[in-house]
Amino acid sequence: MACSSEAGSDPSEPATGSDTSTNDDEANDDEASGDEANGDEGSGDPQPRTFVAVTFNSGTTDSLDHESDGDGYGPAQVEFSDSYYGNGLAWLEAVAAVSAWLDALEPEIIAFQEVFDSEECPNVPPEARVGYVCSRWQPGSSTVVAAVLGRGYQVACHLGKADKCVGVHRDFGRFVGCEQDLCLDHLEGASVEGCGSGSRVGRGRLELEGGGELTIVSYHGTSGLTEEEAACRLAQVEQIFVDLDGAPAANGARNLILGDLNTDPFRVPEFDPSAARWLDFVARSFDEARRQRFWFVTDAGVEAPPSYFGGFNIDHIASDFYTGSCEVPGLSPGVPPIYPNVYFDHKPHVCELVAGP
Repeated sequence: MACSSEAGSDPSEPATGSDTSTNDDEANDDEASGDEANGDEGSGDPQPRTFVAVTFNSGTTDSLDHESDGDGYGPAQVEFSDSYYGNGLAWLEAVAAVSAWLDALEPEIIAFQEVFDSEECPNVPPEARVGYVCSRWQPGSSTVVAAVLGRGYQVACHLGKADKCVGVHRDFGRFVGCEQDLCLDHLEGASVEGCGSGSRVGRGRLELEGGGELTIVSYHGTSGLTEEEAACRLAQVEQIFVDLDGAPAANGARNLILGDLNTDPFRVPEFDPSAARWLDFVARSFDEARRQRFWFVTDAGVEAPPSYFGGFNIDHIASDFYTGSCEVPGLSPGVPPIYPNVYFDHKPHVCELVAGP
């Protein structure tokens, strides 16, 4: 794995009882207080000491200027991406860059938004395949998500949305109810009437290798500035925190929310009710959480360096159990971008998380 709390430690090692100098009474007191605080009613489930989680909208957009790129991705390719690839990750050089980056990082959890579904390749005309994954596609080929993650991961995708998926390293955990490497339509969800097909909120339960469970909530909010689009996002936030299927999507004893909000809760709450609604449930940080149960682990607030189009923070990781520190390739000091050419309109957010505040 990419990170551990101590040199030589296993990230799936139990979080309690690792200090052999602690006497039994102290260990029992610590374990009991931790279980009570985490709402586990004395289950004593061990937790990984630290792990790395990533959220990444890996698509492109037709609003970027590709005139000067040196990888062959120019105006014609921008049009192809929009017309045939849904602006999802499909350009071979970008796919290779993401794959190399993830090989080095080896995150335990990664949530993708806007990854091209390669099963759509038969619908792409020959002239629009050059330089894209469809130029190499054959029946039975790996999906783009599987190709960039490799064999060490299990992948589950949103209901009716094969472009939104979560990968989990098998050394860290496995999706409950998913036996294959790829489980399409596995993340529990529901569409919002009038807001397109499929589910933009997906819930998955992880059975952790170190014991215990973790609930993953993957989210990709509806984009756009109209009242109707904001209303869709508002309904999706309600799915996360109030009612997805009779219960909130974030309904576990421990929850991790990852995704593209498509709004900035701290910069536009006066104009976007969906942005304001996030603040009812999620604080800017653990230190500022009062009435909210959740907090942002990623940088949030008007002072946070904007990571989207130089003015907003819309890609986030939040939790009610995990804290940690994050970096943004191409924005954080000393952290290079994962791909030097103009292709991605979002930047990945990489967080090293600690179990328990």
